[in-house]
Amino acid sequence: MTYPAWLPVLLGFLTAVGPLSTDMYLPAFPAIEASLGGRPGTAQITLATWFAGLAIGQITQGSLSDRYGRRAPLLAGTAVYTLANAGCALAPDLLTLSALRFVAAFGGSASMVIPRAVVRDLADGLAAAHLMSRLILVMGVAPILAPTLGGLVLGYAPWHAIFWLTAVYGGICCVLVWRLLPDTLPRHRRAQLGIGNLAARYAAVLRDRVFLCFAAINGWGMFGMFAYIGGSPPVLIQRFAFSPTQYGMLFGTSAGAFILASQLNPRILPRVGAARVLRIGTLTYLAAAVALLACAVLDVGGVYGVVLPVVVAMGSMGFVMPNSAVGSLSRHAAQAGSASALLGTVGFCLAAFSGVLVGAFSDGTARPMAILMLTGAVGAVLADRLRPKPAIPQTVDIAT
Repeated sequence: MTYPAWLPVLLGFLTAVGPLSTDMYLPAFPAIEASLGGRPGTAQITLATWFAGLAIGQITQGSLSDRYGRRAPLLAGTAVYTLANAGCALAPDLLTLSALRFVAAFGGSASMVIPRAVVRDLADGLAAAHLMSRLILVMGVAPILAPTLGGLVLGYAPWHAIFWLTAVYGGICCVLVWRLLPDTLPRHRRAQLGIGNLAARYAAVLRDRVFLCFAAINGWGMFGMFAYIGGSPPVLIQRFAFSPTQYGMLFGTSAGAFILASQLNPRILPRVGAARVLRIGTLTYLAAAVALLACAVLDVGGVYGVVLPVVVAMGSMGFVMPNSAVGSLSRHAAQAGSASALLGTVGFCLAAFSGVLVGAFSDGTARPMAILMLTGAVGAVLADRLRPKPAIPQTVDIAT
């Protein structure tokens, strides 16, 4: 199927709702805790409820997109996201902020699950990997700019302004979907399913060992990634006394490594083979997590002992995430929305769990973050070892 050259840009802009809403307010954690009366580390709860909302929302959004097409659920989801972010800006306490973050994530999950389904509607195999990498390039600008932008906002306005900005972003997304997004799922391919049949469809996807292994690789990658996202503000801002703007710049470095690797990914797949790329990516992730934990436990390297291993780990995710996402969806063309929803739900359930743990065990050092990142790396490596070997051809397709 052909598609306009600007479509990956639009899909990336929509998918960036996730990293933008996750990363922009990270430098504001200390300010939020001070403003709303929370002890150090309690702001991570708002991050955990965000991940929980994404996990639950993606199941719903994926099913709706298979039933009603890609465009209508995406339009409704972006509208809910916009209104909930306006509510976050007005939240009087941490409990209300956490609840509204959940609602915002429930709506915003449409912008994360449906673009992946659109990619599967349009392409498969190597073509899908190329398209997914282009999408990640666009959405990858968000985690580079978001923390820096959040830090700049905090220099001139209170933390509430960050949520007003994300509300404006959501409104722009809503208008773009309404005016520009084509529906890539024709009416004759839409699922006419009741609750029972829908449950059977999800069960069929979950019985696929190939899907489960790829989803586990992706999910454990997110577990470690969001241990860093949730655990880095107290380490870098409070322990190493970085300003919010400096924190944003350091965070952008790791995001840049992720983008660079994701753009190298489709270039090396035909020569190296997708199975080997995925294997190298997971092992690199493991090596970086081991190095981070060693620096944290031995208290060596200072801030470089934190930042350098994290940059390597996030770079490895640029190989792991696109390939595991394409591989998990490739066997489920007829139910791409549902499969994409399950993929996202697995990932964000693990991310939410990681966010809760890193907040609960926060002690001002990098040790809790490092332990959780190592846990994610071990999980990803084991899932890759359990993946059926014929599932990834060595040169062309990501999965058959």
